[in-house]
Amino acid sequence: MTSIMLLIICMIVVISLVLIILIIQRKPEDIETKIKENFADLEKHAANIESVVKKEFSENRREYADNSKSAREELGASLKDFGDSLSKRIAEIAGMQKNQLDSFSKQLLDMTRLNEEKLESMRLTMESRLSAIQVENSKKLDQMRATVDEKLYYTLETRLGESFKQVSERLEQVYKGLGEMRSLATGVGDLKKVLTNVKTRGTWGEIQLGALLEQILSQDQYEANVATKKDSRERVEFAIKLPGQDPMGQHVVWMPIDAKFPQEDYQRLIDAQEAADKDLAEKSLKNLEIRIKAEAKDIREKYICPPYTTDFAIMFIPTEGLYAEIIRRPGLCDILQREYRVVVTGPTTLAALLNSLQMGFKTLAIEKRSSEIWQLLGIVKSEFKKFGDILEKTKKKLDEATKSIESAEIRTRAIERSLRTVQETPSQPSELTECGLNDEPIPIAND
Repeated sequence: MTSIMLLIICMIVVISLVLIILIIQRKPEDIETKIKENFADLEKHAANIESVVKKEFSENRREYADNSKSAREELGASLKDFGDSLSKRIAEIAGMQKNQLDSFSKQLLDMTRLNEEKLESMRLTMESRLSAIQVENSKKLDQMRATVDEKLYYTLETRLGESFKQVSERLEQVYKGLGEMRSLATGVGDLKKVLTNVKTRGTWGEIQLGALLEQILSQDQYEANVATKKDSRERVEFAIKLPGQDPMGQHVVWMPIDAKFPQEDYQRLIDAQEAADKDLAEKSLKNLEIRIKAEAKDIREKYICPPYTTDFAIMFIPTEGLYAEIIRRPGLCDILQREYRVVVTGPTTLAALLNSLQMGFKTLAIEKRSSEIWQLLGIVKSEFKKFGDILEKTKKKLDEATKSIESAEIRTRAIERSLRTVQETPSQPSELTECGLNDEPIPIAND
């Protein structure tokens, strides 16, 4: 319809344009007459077009009604066919399900009967095996108890002996190390005069610290060049591994140890003391104190980061003389510990500290092994309780069997007496009647 209307409008527009062109080409006096004639023609064309359009509309409505009616009829027939096929399919499915349910119920009954037969067979087998196991357990229980006692005693004695032996060996090593440190402390003064280069002093302090850690601790108890702070490039020279709060032992807490050796300030102090210059010595002591505080602050800012590390760090001083001067300064160690959370140690004190830590590690290992032993003893205790219950049940069964055997023995003796009488006097059945063997059968226990 839309295309027909567009075609009619285009025809009208074309006719109008032709008329306008003809009018323009005519003379002015004929324009009015032509216009009237053209309008009349246009009205006729419009009337014709309107009649054509109405006729097209009526034909289109009739065709649409016919098409709708045929479509409804086809849809009704399709729905009816679909309903019939659906009903038929549902009936077929219901029949198939009924057959399957009947087959399944039959299989279920067969399986139930088969399971009952198997369970009965299993019950009989289990009863026979349990009786055999009870007899065997009653024979081997004393042997098992003796074996378990022997193994437990041997294991405890062996492990505890090895642990105490290791502790005594470590203590002996500690005493030897302290003696060696005292002998080495006498030559530290000469060594300080040789170490004038800053890098060489730092390397020497780090090497000495590493040697102490290697002598006293094992390789898995400390690490070198450890980044104790997250997302930080600063690495401490050495850090000791301490167990965290994780019961599985997966979390590690680091204890930072950094070596510092302010040789220049200490050398100026030695020179002032040798020159007996009190003012210069006091000034050198103040400069040394300022230097130590600055190093402690640097350690705190770079390496202390709880809970990944301890809330304190250790400053290692490689020489006993410098360490003695720092300790001699009133209140300096207290300030370092309270404000900067740094503990100052010398070679001797660090060795003692490491030995105490090593003893703590050994004690912790012994505690872990002791807990394992206690768990083993708990398991053995529960197993002994079960064995006691089995023994009690076995004892009851044995008592019942003993009573049955005694009853059988009594009956056996009675039968033997009767049989002896029969062998001695086979021609006197009256005596058998007196023993009760003529009319009544002898009951025998069927236990």
